[in-house]
Amino acid sequence: MAAMTSDSDTTISVVETQLKDIVQNLYNLIVQSFDHHGSKTQEAMKREIQSLVQNLVTLSRTAPSVIIDIPPEVTTYVENARNPDIFTREFVETVQRMNQMLNGRVDAYRLLQEQLAWQLSNAVPEMKDDIASVVEATGGRVRA
Repeated sequence: MAAMTSDSDTTISVVETQLKDIVQNLYNLIVQSFDHHGSKTQEAMKREIQSLVQNLVTLSRTAPSVIIDIPPEVTTYVENARNPDIFTREFVETVQRMNQMLNGRVDAYRLLQEQLAWQLSNAVPEMKDDIASVVEATGGRVRA
């Protein structure tokens, strides 16, 4: 499985490089069109467009081999022209809220466990040691 990860990482790296080349082609075309100096610029732009097309063809051949699992929620978010960083922030905030809620529940159950153990120990004193061992085995504390 480590070999698969390495191959995948290599392919992702190659695609990333190809995307950077395409962005560079586009940037060069923008600069050349802004600072146009006649036929020399036209020839340079022609070469840049040929390079861009070649880079796009290469990318279209390489990209399908990249396997990245993107949650459908993120894809929908981006398709609706929203920033995926905001999705991530909202997700983290939701997880934090859920963690706080679950921690509150854990604390409540722990208090219930302690109260039940104390009540049972008082009601059935001969089972006090057994009750204490069960409470401790489940991560609770036994009241003195």
